[in-house]
Amino acid sequence: MELSKKLGLFIGPLLFVILVNLPFDIISPKGDPVIAVAFWMVIWWITEAVSISVTALLPLVLFPLLKVMPIGDVGANYGSPIVFLFFGGFVMALALEKVNLHKRIALNIIKLTGTTPNKVVLGFMIATASLSMWISNTASTVVMLPIAMSVIQLLIDDADGFTRADRNFALSVMLGIAFSANAGGIATVIGTPPNSVLIGLLENEYQIEISFLKWMVIGVPFSFTMIAISYFVLVKVMFPNKNLKFHASKEVIHAELKKLGPTSGKEKMVLLIFGITVFLWIFRTLINKIFPGLGLSDTIISVLAAVGLFSIPYNLKKGDFIIHWRDTEKLAWGILILFGGGLALAKGMSVSGIVDMVAAAIAASEVSILVTASLLIVLMLFMTELMSNVALIAVLAPVVAGIAIGLEVPILYLLIPVTMASSCAFMLPMATPPNAIVFASGFIKVHEMARVGFILNIIAVALLIVLFQFVLPLVF
Repeated sequence: MELSKKLGLFIGPLLFVILVNLPFDIISPKGDPVIAVAFWMVIWWITEAVSISVTALLPLVLFPLLKVMPIGDVGANYGSPIVFLFFGGFVMALALEKVNLHKRIALNIIKLTGTTPNKVVLGFMIATASLSMWISNTASTVVMLPIAMSVIQLLIDDADGFTRADRNFALSVMLGIAFSANAGGIATVIGTPPNSVLIGLLENEYQIEISFLKWMVIGVPFSFTMIAISYFVLVKVMFPNKNLKFHASKEVIHAELKKLGPTSGKEKMVLLIFGITVFLWIFRTLINKIFPGLGLSDTIISVLAAVGLFSIPYNLKKGDFIIHWRDTEKLAWGILILFGGGLALAKGMSVSGIVDMVAAAIAASEVSILVTASLLIVLMLFMTELMSNVALIAVLAPVVAGIAIGLEVPILYLLIPVTMASSCAFMLPMATPPNAIVFASGFIKVHEMARVGFILNIIAVALLIVLFQFVLPLVF
């Protein structure tokens, strides 16, 4: 066990005990226990002394014991509609992966974009981002990596060996996959966990609902702008691959598609259910207007899709369904608990008056709104290079909401760019799973990722400030 993990394991609970037993109030008698729990959780989350999902269970034990909230109120956060929205999304992703539909979609996108070096990079980036909108960024990266490795291997095996241009191409492809996986998830509510933590906080604490379509209105343009900029920076500025010519990549793509064979009946069923689900998510508001008593929500649609995938028979005689419950062994159950823990911590901060105190303190200060928003975006983006973005949002989102209230700014204007910033970690291998996966390929050095990532981080900050200042007031 690493030293940082050993230290974190003991420092977290020790600091909690000290803070709970101080002879004076830090904030207030009711706020201090919440602060103590938050510090324990943050230390365990940063050091990863235990699984981040296990850490998320602490409020369920400690809040009732410390009289912050009864266990029923704490437990309700772990069964929030947002948790089930993501559960449905996970089940749908599981079905796409089980029937290999995600790979078929990715290969066909690459096939469409063309096979000149820069077009291959673009194809990999578009395919990865398209997958990352619907399945986890980890899964989308894992799908794309072996295909990319096959293409790169062609360059290693060719007559002139692995030249500088070849290496630049390899770097562009690998980093392009990681950056597209990170940015692609921003486009939809279910694309990346921080988005869902935010939606849950808004619904639970402030009764503000952002529909699937409304999020896409801001998420898709930002996501694809970030991907387009990443592509330009990679292939034109940092790693140009001039004079590189190869046509065998076309053969690799065709060979991979041939391995998959013709589209199976199960793939068609999953594609149909997936298409209907996305249609309902996008047109839910319109459907509810046409049928006023229906009351469709994004969570109901998501769970309905999950139930359909488990219960619509592919072959009734054989009792064969698209997915079976045993398939859920691969489901990211820990992330669902993490959502619950984040929402419980946010609720604790709210009921103990911490959010109100932050709001009052900000209201009393004379800091400019734009400067405050910019600092929060920078803080979130660079902190997420070092710790889990879901854990970070869970801790900071309620505080940011308090700051927005204090500044008398609609809370969405601050919370949305800050949440998006948590998915823009491009610098370090340990910042996100996609970064770590492509780094493990052996084609990338830390300083190369950091150099490009720093440029993209700065660009992301600038785009998010523009989003805060000009775009969000038009949309919300």
